[in-house]
Amino acid sequence: MTDSPLIFVYADESCLGNQFKNRSSPGGVGGLVEYWAGDTWVRRDYWISEPDTTNNRMALRSAIEGLSLMRKRPCRVEFVSDSQYLVKGMTEWVNGWKARGWKRKGGEIGNLELWQDLDRCAAQHQVRWHWVRGHEGHVQNEYADHLATGAASALTASGGLVESQYESWLNEQREKYGRYLDHFEHAPPK
Repeated sequence: MTDSPLIFVYADESCLGNQFKNRSSPGGVGGLVEYWAGDTWVRRDYWISEPDTTNNRMALRSAIEGLSLMRKRPCRVEFVSDSQYLVKGMTEWVNGWKARGWKRKGGEIGNLELWQDLDRCAAQHQVRWHWVRGHEGHVQNEYADHLATGAASALTASGGLVESQYESWLNEQREKYGRYLDHFEHAPPK
């Protein structure tokens, strides 16, 4: 799989109103997909929403949606998220659950159908899972958060990969708020 394309996915989730009881909590997922195309970075965005959901459910949907958009051929994927639930699940928990017939030592697995769906999606690719601390200035993660909260607020979906607005968002963050002035593009993959 070393000749497969290398894709970077930065994903985040949002759930608005989790703190309130007896009312819906709209949620969103946002993702930035990047790959090197010889002399430039190509970027695409995706986002989805649900009218009543949870952060954990949306974290799983962020990965399912992102990996599902790469159906044409297997890829090497560097998947970055600020969800420990997602990253620990895929790096520490899933193999044990599968070995026990999708059972957990301490009882039922929450969001089981989503974990199983994600496991199938991830199996099509060579995925390395990375956790970053949320809201700590990781630029692509902050942009994915922007997409996710926008999707949750407006209850919209991109309908697949669309032209990214990352660069214009980054320029606005720099000009209006003085953020990310020390951020530089990462080097092309080898």
